[in-house]
Amino acid sequence: METKISNVERTELDNTMSKRFIWAIAYGSSIGWGAFILPGDWLASSGTLGSTLGITIGGILMLIIAVAYGGLTTRFPVSGGEFAFSYVGFGKYVSFIASWFLALGYICVVALNASAFSLLFKFILPEFLEVGYLYTIAGWDVYIMEVILSSLVLILFAFISIKGSGLSGNLQFLFCLFMALVVTALFGWSFFSGEFALSNAEPLFNDQNGIWTSIILIVAIAPWMYVGFDNIPQAAEEFKFSPDKTFKLIVFGIIASIITYVLMILITSWVYPDEQSIDGALWVTGSVVQSGMGGLGMTLLALAISFGVFTGLNGFYLSSSRLLFALGRARFIPPVFMKLGKNKTPYVSVLFIMTVCLAAPWLGRTALSWIVDMSSTGVSVAFLITSLVAVKYFSKKENYNILYIIFGVLGALISLTFLILLLYPGSPASLSAPSYIALGAWVALGAIFFLFQLKKLRALTKEELDYLILNKDE
Repeated sequence: METKISNVERTELDNTMSKRFIWAIAYGSSIGWGAFILPGDWLASSGTLGSTLGITIGGILMLIIAVAYGGLTTRFPVSGGEFAFSYVGFGKYVSFIASWFLALGYICVVALNASAFSLLFKFILPEFLEVGYLYTIAGWDVYIMEVILSSLVLILFAFISIKGSGLSGNLQFLFCLFMALVVTALFGWSFFSGEFALSNAEPLFNDQNGIWTSIILIVAIAPWMYVGFDNIPQAAEEFKFSPDKTFKLIVFGIIASIITYVLMILITSWVYPDEQSIDGALWVTGSVVQSGMGGLGMTLLALAISFGVFTGLNGFYLSSSRLLFALGRARFIPPVFMKLGKNKTPYVSVLFIMTVCLAAPWLGRTALSWIVDMSSTGVSVAFLITSLVAVKYFSKKENYNILYIIFGVLGALISLTFLILLLYPGSPASLSAPSYIALGAWVALGAIFFLFQLKKLRALTKEELDYLILNKDE
């Protein structure tokens, strides 16, 4: 649908998304592949209690940041989420910076999920994937079959996203429901598997890193772990229900994510005294489940991670395409990004995301940690700006709300802390050199897009921008 004011047209999306779909976006996007692939890495760096505390603290910090998102989404239920919020608070230039960094965070997660899917197959069917050796990058051998599998997954979910929210919404909810049931079943089973003992959970913290560093290493990547909750504001324009429900759905999504992460860490930790020794060089959690629970347990885990990958791909294709759609609609990037297909989905944005992500499978497993760091950085920038917007917007006399102001200040401090942990060279969680290089490349691409559109953007009046971004026609 298109409406018009002055000399600009505003393309609008249909209201097709139910509450259960939106909850599934938050939960499925947050969990994705990480809860099933990475517990072994977290245990090695932080120990059982360090990992558990880091994940729980990170989730609580996300809940604090989410208060601002709930309040702002209620008042500005349009596609783009942080794009619209930052425009309201600080104008078009800051809005573009926040949105471009957020797009980086979202697109990184799409790439991560596709790469993780090939890792699952490499564990289950190594002979199948280890065909057509190409090269070794950062100590990881890359094979053509691995690249093909990840690429096919990216293409498949781009197709599902283009087909519309009806198909993707039903799949998202069913996959999330199955994931939750499998994790619960595996957790219960773990008490009777392998060499289960509570003492196996030791060391509780990494002895070399110490208690503080063990916790901080996990807390620092919380923006990446829980980034799915802010997919909800991206789809606000398509809600079939009142935007007032936003915060409640975000809370349910984050709490479900915390529980899932913690249960998978405990399963990996306490089934054997030394989980790293159970042939875990490739994938510790998979090795523990296969050794302790046999073929049935491994089949359930394989299905859960497959569905986790699918929900991550589905959710972040949706959120990143809606963000690019909103940027294109407002002429911040070329307007081709706002083009809708016959199913009322921004297909050009989806295809752009797919094309960018098709580079990830060629980088190998080691690149996953680089991408996680980049994603956390991009998301933290958006969190910081959104929290500051909440402080500014709700401090105005006509919008005054002390609760949102307090949580906005807290959210800004938390987001700034995340950025310091990631960007300060002396931090235990600072970015690696490859992450800085890729981050610089993304900034350069954004600058090119922005400079290309700058003349057109300056030609738009505030009234026209308010209309295109916020749907305000007065």
